[in-house]
Amino acid sequence: MWTEIKRDLQAVFDRDPAATSKLEVILTYAGFHALLAYRVAHWLKGHEVPILPRVISQLARWLTGIEIHPSAKIGSGFFIDHGMGVVVGETAEIGDYVTLFQGVTLGGTGKERGKRHPTLGNHVVVGAGAKILGGITISDNVKIGANSVVLKNVPPDSTVIGVPARVIKTQGERLPDATMDQVNLPDPISDRFLALEEELIELRTKLENRDKLSRP
Repeated sequence: MWTEIKRDLQAVFDRDPAATSKLEVILTYAGFHALLAYRVAHWLKGHEVPILPRVISQLARWLTGIEIHPSAKIGSGFFIDHGMGVVVGETAEIGDYVTLFQGVTLGGTGKERGKRHPTLGNHVVVGAGAKILGGITISDNVKIGANSVVLKNVPPDSTVIGVPARVIKTQGERLPDATMDQVNLPDPISDRFLALEEELIELRTKLENRDKLSRP
């Protein structure tokens, strides 16, 4: 456990240019506080200590705004940047050197039993506000754009964005007509409403023209 905590601490300096000293990180970084509480709670859970692991996780949630279930499995070098609103579900599995930004959810869809939370590989980066739902697998070296909603497995070395998320880059090659626009992410619901509105206008125009032709 202590080795993992040391790697978590080093991960802050590797990925956050604002970090200036170990004392600053230990005293002021909510992501590190939540992860430290998780490491202790997970160790206790593994030794079949009742109730206390959940108590620790809930206290950490109250203090940091980050909820990590004690039963989740998290590898070394894990980094939560800012962190407010991050949720890691009970059966989630996270590999080594993964980065989560604020507002990320590794959750379930409410339908599964057993393994109902996602598995993240190594060196995965998840942008702010992204939601990864269900017992899916996010492979190694994947980047997930901010506010994306990922519902399907993602192959290695890919970049995904959107609601629902789609792969725009894989194995280092950008897919045709794909853009990594973090600001103007696609909105299929809005697009569908616009399409329906255009259909209604077209139908209304046809009806008006028919009425004009039918008049004497």
